[in-house]
Amino acid sequence: MAGHPFFYEVRNEFYKDTQGVMLVYDVGQKGSFDVLDAWLAEMKQELGPHGNMENIIFVVRANKIDCTKHRCVGESEGRLWAESKGFLYFETSAQTGEGINEMFQTFYVSIVDLCENGGKRPTTNSSASFTKEQADAIRRIRNSKGSWDMLGVKPGASRDEVNKVYQKLALLLHPDKCVAPGSEDAFKAVVNARSALLKNIK
Repeated sequence: MAGHPFFYEVRNEFYKDTQGVMLVYDVGQKGSFDVLDAWLAEMKQELGPHGNMENIIFVVRANKIDCTKHRCVGESEGRLWAESKGFLYFETSAQTGEGINEMFQTFYVSIVDLCENGGKRPTTNSSASFTKEQADAIRRIRNSKGSWDMLGVKPGASRDEVNKVYQKLALLLHPDKCVAPGSEDAFKAVVNARSALLKNIK
């Protein structure tokens, strides 16, 4: 649907009785990814207190993956956002057709399953195998500015405080324990942040 605020009065007519939603962003435009939460908020508002977003099939489509030179949103960031909410995720290119057929086929099959299940999203064994805490930690680390911020400690913290926070994060994000997209990079960043801080703490 047209995303410009001018079209809101037309757009809001389509939220009622929704069975499937495709959220599309341009991997080369960070703003189009950042606004996905606002789209969900608008939909929740339009569905009202009796609307149930739990019984809607959501697909997150990372588009324009053919433009790798200008990519701003990595696959792990997009996948983490989608899978932490229980949404399907696909990397696509409208120009080359990559991922398009697989995405639409999965989307439609999921909606048919929804209809055959009395309008309820079928329970699957492939629920997200990581926690919201892990997803939030990876997102926070990815967006942090500097080692203090990355570990979530205030400048001037003691060695013990740094080590305590590090141990908690390392346990949460270790690749052997966490399969969330981006966990390995987040774990390495935490290790490096700890090392950098301990060098300067006496």
